[in-house]
Amino acid sequence: MTKSELRKVYLEKRKEITEPAYLQFNHAISERFFSLVDLSFVKVVHSFLPITANKEFDTWLIIDRIRREFPHIRLSIPRINKKTDLLENFYFEGLHQLESNSWGIQQPKQGDPIKNEKIDLVIVPLLAFDRTGHRVGYGKGYYDRFLSTCRKDCKKIGVSFFPPINKISDTTEYDFRLTSCLTPEQTISFG
Repeated sequence: MTKSELRKVYLEKRKEITEPAYLQFNHAISERFFSLVDLSFVKVVHSFLPITANKEFDTWLIIDRIRREFPHIRLSIPRINKKTDLLENFYFEGLHQLESNSWGIQQPKQGDPIKNEKIDLVIVPLLAFDRTGHRVGYGKGYYDRFLSTCRKDCKKIGVSFFPPINKISDTTEYDFRLTSCLTPEQTISFG
């Protein structure tokens, strides 16, 4: 299937998730993250801020726990720059820093910018992913452009409520592959 076809299918699949299943999936992925991801040498983690109304993975479970249990790690959050059509990244300071954009996504209204090459690990949003580590996002290309500016050794960890599909048929050289993807049932690593 193409990205466009998969986007429609997986947006619909997300809508069909019941509230109890949504809470359970979020908890399972968060626990998987902390049990399998070695954070001992990580200095900066980038995380998207979720649109929970669209049943995106609730990254606040990871953000809040990192802030409590890993004080040596700084958090980076994105803001869409509508002039350049790129993600800008800022250190997360607290909820007072956030405002909603026109899509209902919380993003920083101010803060200390961070250079992308300082980021060690990125929690990547997605709708679907395949067995080779390619992903389908919302179609705007923000994360592919952002990931292209990160260091080669930066970990790119996707989060999905669903297992991988066999293959996304229309990937290109501009599509960045994930390092791994976490689902409620498994962790899939990509070589």
